[in-house]
Amino acid sequence: MGGNLKTTAEMKETMADALIRLLAEKPIGKITVPEIVDLAGVGHMSYFRNFSSKEEMITYKLIRLWNRWADENQLSERSSYTLENAHDFFAFNWSIRPLLCLIYRHNLQSAMYEAFYQIMAPKQKSNAAKAYRSRFYSYGLFGLLDEWIKRDFQESPEEMVDIIYKISRP
Repeated sequence: MGGNLKTTAEMKETMADALIRLLAEKPIGKITVPEIVDLAGVGHMSYFRNFSSKEEMITYKLIRLWNRWADENQLSERSSYTLENAHDFFAFNWSIRPLLCLIYRHNLQSAMYEAFYQIMAPKQKSNAAKAYRSRFYSYGLFGLLDEWIKRDFQESPEEMVDIIYKISRP
């Protein structure tokens, strides 16, 4: 597969997919780079040219999944994140529940948070208020997502949005 990959993005995603398959079998600390690249069908240096850690691979995969999901659901680029568009966040995470559970089983929440922050962060330099609002919102949503995952996704995405409204509007 390695020679047939068309883009760096595809190669990176192939390596991330290999890591995810291996995570289903054993702890991240027992997964080696040679195992990842062999399963992905890419050269050993491909890992080191593209990633600094296995956690970065998980972050990359989540961002790719979000971008694909956003395209499929015809979401426009958002300049800010509000309660009104939180449904997209929960609907996306609902769609990748098995992966999120795998990430939690291996205590890789920090890689997950980094992906969501990169998705939610302003795409250009912004003033302090926008930067703080983006960070505040991403931490808040991540906190709710964290609890939702720990509660085994008992609520629907719509119920999660209702919870946000109840919390934020006394």
